[in-house]
Amino acid sequence: MVTPNLLILMTDHQRGDTVLPEHPALTPNLTRFAEEGVTFTNAFCPSPHCCPARATFWTGLYPSRHGVWNNCDNRMRLSYGLPEGMRLWSDDLYEAGYDLHFAGKWHIGVNHGPADHGFRPYHVVCDRADDCDMPWVRYRDLAAQPEDLVRGEGEILRPGWGKYRTYGTRPDDSRPLDVVVTERAIELLPQLAQSKRPWILFVGCTAPHDPYFALQRHLSLYDLDDVPLPPSYADDLSDKPRIYQRMRRQLWGQLTEREVREAIRHFWAQCTYLDELFGQLLQALDASGQRDNTAVLYCSDHGDYCGDHGLFAKGVPAFRGAYHVPAILRWPAGVADPGRRVEEFVSLADFAPTFQELGGVTPDPRLTGRSLAPFLRGEVPADWRDDIHTQCNGVELYYTQRSVTTREYKYVYNGFDEDELYDLRTDPHELRNVAADPAYAEVLRQMAGRMWRFARQENDAAINSYITVGLAPYGPAEAFRED
Repeated sequence: MVTPNLLILMTDHQRGDTVLPEHPALTPNLTRFAEEGVTFTNAFCPSPHCCPARATFWTGLYPSRHGVWNNCDNRMRLSYGLPEGMRLWSDDLYEAGYDLHFAGKWHIGVNHGPADHGFRPYHVVCDRADDCDMPWVRYRDLAAQPEDLVRGEGEILRPGWGKYRTYGTRPDDSRPLDVVVTERAIELLPQLAQSKRPWILFVGCTAPHDPYFALQRHLSLYDLDDVPLPPSYADDLSDKPRIYQRMRRQLWGQLTEREVREAIRHFWAQCTYLDELFGQLLQALDASGQRDNTAVLYCSDHGDYCGDHGLFAKGVPAFRGAYHVPAILRWPAGVADPGRRVEEFVSLADFAPTFQELGGVTPDPRLTGRSLAPFLRGEVPADWRDDIHTQCNGVELYYTQRSVTTREYKYVYNGFDEDELYDLRTDPHELRNVAADPAYAEVLRQMAGRMWRFARQENDAAINSYITVGLAPYGPAEAFRED
């Protein structure tokens, strides 16, 4: 097998549905790109937070094994990053002879950066030098100002915190980091074409992360009258954990329905902006003569509720929007029957063994993820997973939450509140929690069993049996029972 170059563009906070041609977000470059590659329509991150999700992408492991549970660049961090000596797939390919280049967002930990894993870095943010924690002096200065209790367009009032503006616009000639790192990557491509070694070029963008500040030319492509409220927007969350209800009541409930639709419109415009940058990158790749033997991946670290259930951003609510991510891979020399969609469950953990295999390195069988190379060849492994799992211990507030999703059901274990169970066959938008419905008692037990079998496989510490801690309705012994 010919060893391909690897070009990866990872966005930040992008929902998986926004890259599909049937979605209202305008992404013409991604539509053409998908016609030339493979779209993984059921790709998921392990945790709705940058650092743990990105750590999984780079290591092929889930948080219970790589140890990164929340963002590391603040004082509520549960770790400073990956433990000493843990390898990334980039380490393996560097040793195999690849030439590695990294531009943009890192955000795995503050105890190491891309240069520690074989990369030449360019315009890197959220690495070992960054600490995003807000100093107390900011709030001292805020207290010295007259308190503004008038809510403006798209604003959330937060007394003592300062206002939060959900969306806005930027001048068309502004040059945010995404533009800078994409231009740097474009500059590198002709140089890489002269290399005698295969190369990896990672481009880390920061859009469409909240707050959603779009360029005016992209926003003008969308008519607000054409932006509907999500199907789950009317959910009052009364049968779901109280923290979900509080987030909506205290924060996003301040927005009018028009402002909710405006926020969604701005999010879509940000996706169009990313599509434009990606198109420029693909055009430069073609011009460099390296198209055929370059495997290109477009993906994101995690998603965004984007109005689902009346929520925005991401966090402990385990709804699909925060976990479902885009994943499209094109490799003209290595993808059979391009234009296909793969419906099987795929995890960000699967890209580490995939890139190991494509790079001529034997994938580590101890990884959580599995190589996606068979899907590139048009094959579906008979023993491929039939569920997808998540692991969350909270973001900057701590909660024990685990979930497992199959084609039919989704179960969420909430150690801090009541559990959730959704019958996805009749309730794809996760509106009716049937966890307490006696008719689903056996389903609940079977799903708990799936959760515990994965927890056992991944050595998950959420196994503590102390009387006030072991609150799952069925305990870890279910890991040893068959459905």
